[in-house]
Order: sequence, then structure tokens, then C-alpha cells
Amino acid sequence: MSTVTVFVDIDLKELIPLFLNGRREDIAALKKALSEENYEELKNLGHSLKGVGGGYGFHFISDIGDKIEKSAKNTDAAHIQSLIDEIETSLDNLEIIYED
Repeated sequence: MSTVTVFVDIDLKELIPLFLNGRREDIAALKKALSEENYEELKNLGHSLKGVGGGYGFHFISDIGDKIEKSAKNTDAAHIQSLIDEIETSLDNLEIIYED
């Protein structure tokens, strides 16, 4: 996969490591909920991701969160798994550019 470039306000630089760590925890929670077929939890986690990404400039996280939430409502486990893989791969290939 190619690099995912995100432009972030320089004022958020100190918060980004904590933010990214939180998303790694979300990925673990998503995997657990999917393994347990807990679609209500998947829906809640997707909704949370949808809300948190944009404020930090990580719009792809919000987009994937929205898709997870919708897929959980449809109990589409295969699509949720592909979305979890997508967010994980994106975070693994992240380039952050801080802007003034």
C-alpha cells in the first residue's frame, strides 16, 4: 500500500502520538468485537471513529468509522474485516506533515 499522507496543524503535534495510540486500541477493540459477533459494539466503535478522526485531520479514519457503523447495522462481517484491515494498514503507512 502507498503512504497515507495527513496534514495536521502544528498545534496538535504533541497530541498526535496519544491520538494514534487510541486508534490502535480501537483496532484491537474492533477485532475483539468482530470475533464475538458483537455488532452493537462494532456500531458504537465505528460511530466513535467517525467522530474523532476529522478533528485531528485524519478524515480517512472518520470515513472508515462511518462505513464500519453502517456495516455493523447490516451485520456485514466480511466488510467490517476489510475496513479494520484498511484502517490498520493506513496507520502502518502513515506520513504526518505538520503545518503552521
